[in-house]
Amino acid sequence: MKLLIEKIDEKAIIPFYAHKGDAGMDLFSIEEVLISPGEIKLIHTGIKLQLPLNTEAQIRPRSGLALKNGITVLNTPGTIDEPYRGEIGIILINHGKKPFLVEEKMKIAQMVIKPTISVEIEEVKELSNTDRGEGGFGSTGV
Repeated sequence: MKLLIEKIDEKAIIPFYAHKGDAGMDLFSIEEVLISPGEIKLIHTGIKLQLPLNTEAQIRPRSGLALKNGITVLNTPGTIDEPYRGEIGIILINHGKKPFLVEEKMKIAQMVIKPTISVEIEEVKELSNTDRGEGGFGSTGV
């Protein structure tokens, strides 16, 4: 399977897997952006994708940024649908106590390519019963 990538900015870095066997490939910023505590910013990557058929790209946080600085992807996992052809932007939020400077060429997120399944939707009058039923939000205990 091939992931086609178009650089739309000369500063863009093509995503890559840091280690053999990694699930996610690194995504990089093409700009310098200061994110104050509690602030949300869209960070540009300077790339566009053409995903393989029946796949999606999931944008996920980097654990080191989250642990050390409180920086995470706001809508995690962010979904990039297969037919989307626009620039990949990463929505970051600063949950930390200090301003955080995103630097040009900084690793800001990771991207995982996953298969998708399209289903046929059918409205019914009633769903089947299960042992769990409508139990949720802590119904199995602490």
